[in-house]
Amino acid sequence: MSRFFLAGFIALMTNCVSWAQVGPPAGAIIVAQDGSGAYRTVQEAVNAVPNQPQKPVTIFIKKGTYREKLVVPTLKVRLRLVGEDRDQTTITFNDHTGDAAGHNTYNSHSVLVQANDFAAENLTFENNAGYTAGQAVALHVEGDRATFKNCRMVGNQDVLFLATDGSRQYFKDCYIEGTTDFIFGASTAVFDRCTIKSKKNSFITAASTTAQQPFGFVFLNCKLTADTTLAKKVYLGRPWRPNARVVYLNTEMGAHIVPAGWENWKNPENEKTAYFAEYKSSGPGANPKGRVAWSHQLTAKEAKRYKLKTIFAGKGRWEPDMK
Repeated sequence: MSRFFLAGFIALMTNCVSWAQVGPPAGAIIVAQDGSGAYRTVQEAVNAVPNQPQKPVTIFIKKGTYREKLVVPTLKVRLRLVGEDRDQTTITFNDHTGDAAGHNTYNSHSVLVQANDFAAENLTFENNAGYTAGQAVALHVEGDRATFKNCRMVGNQDVLFLATDGSRQYFKDCYIEGTTDFIFGASTAVFDRCTIKSKKNSFITAASTTAQQPFGFVFLNCKLTADTTLAKKVYLGRPWRPNARVVYLNTEMGAHIVPAGWENWKNPENEKTAYFAEYKSSGPGANPKGRVAWSHQLTAKEAKRYKLKTIFAGKGRWEPDMK
């Protein structure tokens, strides 16, 4: 029995190590702060990539904290950023609303992705403006068909801005933390096996889904956690715009999730248009009978709609590469 336990433990640790640190893929452009790569900053590497390449281009980023306001412009399509170590490869900046430069939610980002077919792995996207700074976006995505695998998005208010209606993003095995409305915007996005951590009594999502979109934010097999001293009363979401759509399926919810679950942004009219739903929530924060009357508990038949090929049908069918 001990032999099998040891074998399983070794396999688990091997898997953890492989997730934590990776080597540069063949043919990748290498970024390193110590000068051992082709470029010292991520922006220099992005700028060096030809516009509209026919094949994906990979930029490998060695461990370090890259303090830069990174922009991936519209013409830099098919770009893939890979970090050497998720927890030790960070792109960070500290712009925020109310600062001396007059930033707002739309331009406070640390990283802005405007191009289509963007991918990121093993990276941390951070805005370190501070707990009391107001809106301070770590990652702002406008492009379509973006994927994020084993990444961290960290900050406080308004951390992850998925801005463009009709665009699609897929997050797998990611970690996202923040205080208020820290996952927000108009896109169609799927969060698959992600950990979502609240750091304040507030709201996780603030979707602004348009009336034409059948899907907004979809959480599949996720885990909702909290800072147990500062976040004891957290809502699953509120509608930034009237037709917000947010659904949690098979998600484990901590005790910090309030029984009501959802809030109408102090506007009862939103209850007629927003679509907030759950399916088989678990954990101490799961409370179907306590949820607001205008939210939904999906049937098994309704839950079957929430498959990637259906959610991402959109402008030309897209199924993210799940390897």
